[in-house]
Amino acid sequence: MSIIDRFIGLLAPYECLSCGAEGELLCQTCIQQLPMLPPQCYRCLEVSSDGRTCSACLDASELYSLRALTPYAGHAKDLVWRLKSGGARAAAAVMAKGLLPLLPRSSSQVIVPVPTASSRVRSRGYDQAGLLARELGRRSRLPCGDHLRRQGQTRQIGTSRRQRLNQLQTAFRLSGATR
Repeated sequence: MSIIDRFIGLLAPYECLSCGAEGELLCQTCIQQLPMLPPQCYRCLEVSSDGRTCSACLDASELYSLRALTPYAGHAKDLVWRLKSGGARAAAAVMAKGLLPLLPRSSSQVIVPVPTASSRVRSRGYDQAGLLARELGRRSRLPCGDHLRRQGQTRQIGTSRRQRLNQLQTAFRLSGATR
């Protein structure tokens, strides 16, 4: 969180989306009360010990592993909305704090944000994925790398699942820079 965000937080602190306590968008007590998702294959939802894609689904996907803290509903959904559309940059710190225990640790890891369309960054004033990645990197002491570049400005809002999957085939390219 930036110095400006901290200063604004002192003048006009956020209230917890769940209990209304002053201080953060979602207080630590309410984060701990979120329904937790077990480690599972992201495609078939078969529970596993480490959240890896199961062998049956790995044949159809290149995604090795995916973990989520909680279902995308209720206060968690509100928190994501506040970060993406509500101007609440402080939500990135709350999300990073919740995600930190799920982060597998290895010396070869780099946190890589999926880049947001530049038109959305301009209208929002920041890149929410980059903000979250940098905050998670800061808390975990892992490097955060801008290794993906967006190609084009296609938006996924209002498109079908098939259209979104097709757009993803050419939406990004690899690049360099680790910070």
